[in-house]
Amino acid sequence: MAEGDDIQTLTSIMDALVRISTSMKNMEKELLCPVCQEMYKQPLVLPCTHNVCQACAREVLGQQGYIGHGGDPNSEPTSPASTPSTRSPRLSRRTLPKSDRLDRLLKSGFGTYPGRKRGALHPQVIMFPCPACQGDVELGERGLAGLFRNLTLERVVERYRQSVSVGGAILCQLCKPPPLEATKGCTECRATFCNECFKLFHPWGTQKAQHEPTLPTLSFRPKGLMCPDHKEEVTHYCKTCQRLVCQLCRVRRTHSGHKITPVLSAYQALKDKLTKSLTYILGNQDTVQTQICELEETVRHTEVSGQQAREEVSQLVRGLGAVLEEKRASLLQAIEECQQERLARLSVQIQEHRSLLDGSGLVGYAQEVLKETDQPCFVQAAKQLHNRIARATEALQTFRPAASSSFRHCQLDVGREMKLLTELNFLRAVPEAPVIDTQRTFAYDQIFLCWRLPPHSPPAWHYTIEFRRTDVPAQPGPARWQRREEVRGTSALLENPDTGSVYVLRVRGCNKAGYGEYSEDVHLHTPPAPVLHFFLDGRWGASRERLAISKDQRAVRSVPGLPLLLAADRLLTGCHLSVDVVLGDVAVTQGRSYWACAVDPASYLVKVGVGLESKLQESFQGAPDVISPRYDPDSGHDSGAEDATVEASPPFAFLTIGMGKILLGSGASSNAGLTGRDGPAASCTVPLPPRLGICLDYERGRVSFLDAVSFRGLLECPLDCSGPVCPAFCFIGGGAVQLQEPVGTKPERKVTIGGFAKLD
Repeated sequence: MAEGDDIQTLTSIMDALVRISTSMKNMEKELLCPVCQEMYKQPLVLPCTHNVCQACAREVLGQQGYIGHGGDPNSEPTSPASTPSTRSPRLSRRTLPKSDRLDRLLKSGFGTYPGRKRGALHPQVIMFPCPACQGDVELGERGLAGLFRNLTLERVVERYRQSVSVGGAILCQLCKPPPLEATKGCTECRATFCNECFKLFHPWGTQKAQHEPTLPTLSFRPKGLMCPDHKEEVTHYCKTCQRLVCQLCRVRRTHSGHKITPVLSAYQALKDKLTKSLTYILGNQDTVQTQICELEETVRHTEVSGQQAREEVSQLVRGLGAVLEEKRASLLQAIEECQQERLARLSVQIQEHRSLLDGSGLVGYAQEVLKETDQPCFVQAAKQLHNRIARATEALQTFRPAASSSFRHCQLDVGREMKLLTELNFLRAVPEAPVIDTQRTFAYDQIFLCWRLPPHSPPAWHYTIEFRRTDVPAQPGPARWQRREEVRGTSALLENPDTGSVYVLRVRGCNKAGYGEYSEDVHLHTPPAPVLHFFLDGRWGASRERLAISKDQRAVRSVPGLPLLLAADRLLTGCHLSVDVVLGDVAVTQGRSYWACAVDPASYLVKVGVGLESKLQESFQGAPDVISPRYDPDSGHDSGAEDATVEASPPFAFLTIGMGKILLGSGASSNAGLTGRDGPAASCTVPLPPRLGICLDYERGRVSFLDAVSFRGLLECPLDCSGPVCPAFCFIGGGAVQLQEPVGTKPERKVTIGGFAKLD
């Protein structure tokens, strides 16, 4: 029994050793330098947190042209192994430089001396190309001398070497070639010695004789991390710079205001985080294994799906080829002669270019010839070489097929087909959700909807528009949408919307991969009445000197002119100031009508409204001048002769706008006409919206002024509708008005709303 237990124990120990060995071997890729692909030797930690051997880093910097910046941050000048002139005990020791030479070096900019600040003369910033992250890392002006050695990584590499028995005998670093096997090591000298060399470099009666010999090793590490700048032990960790610092670094200006903690706190925090993360990974090995199995299954599915995709593509391409073959057979007889002629010329050109492939070593040969220093020999060899290079260069620069691949002279145009074949590519995905342009989308006589696809979205072949009213009574079940399929372009007109309603609209794109996501819903208010289309008519009451009507008769601008200047000059004595009026070219005699306009915010005084056509024309033919430039027709400063008829509906209804504000009275009669009365204390102002809307109810004799963007009511006034009523615009001083253009005049795709079936 005892013998069986011993065998079982040995078996368990062997299995454990095998597992440890396997684990260490799997870890080997973490211990390889990205430059030399060998195990790290004196690794340095780059600012990007990657590691690289010190010797490899020096070599890389040398290749980059940086000389003298590859110093070892922890090297000791007294180390025999670091002094090339003392590689052998038979060679003389290096002599120290003289003091005057040291002074010259210091004054020439090497190092620092009292009274000189480091880096005052534009220090050179050293960039190191990190092979791991494939980016340039800034090392500062000190180069490698400002980096820390990764002592932990060195210990891990040494343990790994011992576990897998990498490497053979350690040789003496001070012997002449061939070196003897090292028998001792010295931590103070950081070198390995044979017996003879150890005695020579540690003579009796000197301080070195007190060095304690150790076992030979390939890596001598300092006792602790030292600050590269001040050669002192690091005691703190700067969280801002994420760098270990010493006491001197802590009080320097470089780390002023930084969050610095003792290295013990940083050690404990990082160790706890690493332990917690590692514990979580080790505690979820089943999850890791499950995910590995899932990934392997995904790999198998990927292989199968890839094979199916290849077969589908091959089948489609074969189908295209069959169609092309049938077409080619019908045209082959007609183009045979031309084809043979062109193929012959193309074959000659292909042979000429293949000759360039035969001379693929031409560039290398030319580079070797350029190294020839014997001038006659070079001229003799380079003459023929230059002719070949010149011909090859000319052929590459002026490359053009010897014959055209187009057969247009045979009345065969394949431009569109070739373009489609060239653009033939895999469909990436369905289109992303479109973005509705709220600045260009609005409702007037029709609904104009505009959208765009997000950047980098797969293309859409066509779009689907869905819309519905939100102000109708809700019905049981899901919302019922009206839909319009296969809308081309990125805008559309929705005709015949219901007045006084709220529509919600959305769009989605479609391609071969399917339908994409819907856009965000956009809500649009339709006008409260049918839109009235009219133009401006300047034949009544409009002064050509002060009013300028556009060619399309949809905009008018008032120029103040000389009367307003005279009014400003006679502000205290009074003057005559004219009111310029422009009418619409239509008159309303029944029903409800709506129109909108935009008033220039810089206008001095503008009135927008309606009035009886007969009363307006009478006022235009004999329009009395208004006294004082401070006169406001609705401010109550005019005479009170109309008080007797205050109960009757006024013939005019206007909204007063000036300097980007709207003047609102306390009652409906505050703006009811050119000659109404109201105290200024009862009035208030509101900001001028981008567009104003006017809604006329002829049967009720009411006029409503609205914000044409949000359809918020501003003012409602009574109006005498005993005759035809016209839109009117009054100007006092400079101002401008622009009628809103009907949506139906835009050359967009129209989508009729009425008559569609409602879809769930």
